[in-house]
Amino acid sequence: MACNHTIHKNAHHFGWDNSIEPILTVTPGETIEVETIDSSGGQFNQTSTVADLGNLSFDKVNPVTGPIYVEGAEPGDAVAITFLDFKPSGWGWTANIPGFGLLTDQFPDPALHIWKYDSVAMKPALYGPGGAVPLKPFVGTIGLAVAEPGLHSVVPPRRVGGNLDIRDNTVGTTLYLPVEVAGGLLSLGDTHAAQGDGEICGTAIESPMDVAIKVDLIKGANFAFPRFETDGPVTRHFDTMGYQVTTGIGEDLMQAARDAVSGMVDWVSSRTGMSALDAYMLCSVCGDLRISEIVDMPNWTVSFYFPKNVLG
Repeated sequence: MACNHTIHKNAHHFGWDNSIEPILTVTPGETIEVETIDSSGGQFNQTSTVADLGNLSFDKVNPVTGPIYVEGAEPGDAVAITFLDFKPSGWGWTANIPGFGLLTDQFPDPALHIWKYDSVAMKPALYGPGGAVPLKPFVGTIGLAVAEPGLHSVVPPRRVGGNLDIRDNTVGTTLYLPVEVAGGLLSLGDTHAAQGDGEICGTAIESPMDVAIKVDLIKGANFAFPRFETDGPVTRHFDTMGYQVTTGIGEDLMQAARDAVSGMVDWVSSRTGMSALDAYMLCSVCGDLRISEIVDMPNWTVSFYFPKNVLG
């Protein structure tokens, strides 16, 4: 990860605030190695247990490293971030946090799974009886400062980025973020070793790692929301054996999504013998929610894709 600059993980903050002094100033075209902390803010480690969930402070979740001042960035421009490389730590965690997630009413009990994986070979990470999840490191939270003064939560995504949880923000992808303040003030964190589209239980394989990025500037872009482009197929590592797919159909997209996921949780649980809660967390790190149809009123179709190669 030979970059023009390095930012250490101690240079982090919680929430977006345009009054935070930048830790680094870069010229468009330069590269940066960014160290990150896991999304618990260091509250979990490789020996943590479910009992530690009860002490989790949400004031310390999703720390982001930065901010980085991009020379020449002005409101109306876009900062372009190309993801060059990831240096994973070899461990991570997935949790069911009561009150958080798509099926929180069905799964009120806390659960925590600690993952260990080969940070060099990046072989599929083992999960329970027979599960093996292919890994695809990416940045979950990356964004610029908002124009409105004060401290703003890092939990919801925003038009300037933030907690996007787009699993295709990985090596080769270029992400474009709308600028609202001078210099943009770029920060990133919440790195994941793997996640399905939707992150249905609210957590992925939350894993600290170093990220190498290149920063560029698009003058006068005037983007309303973030955009990104990839350098190739986005699901190539999950496609080898096909998918099991469940659907939800109805007038409410959120309920259809819940029904599709519930159906897959039932299938994974019956197929493997693992508890429904464990199946729910497994679906969060490797299964994909898709809107299959949104035009045939009054009902819409949502599908949940579970890769067969996870269970062999």
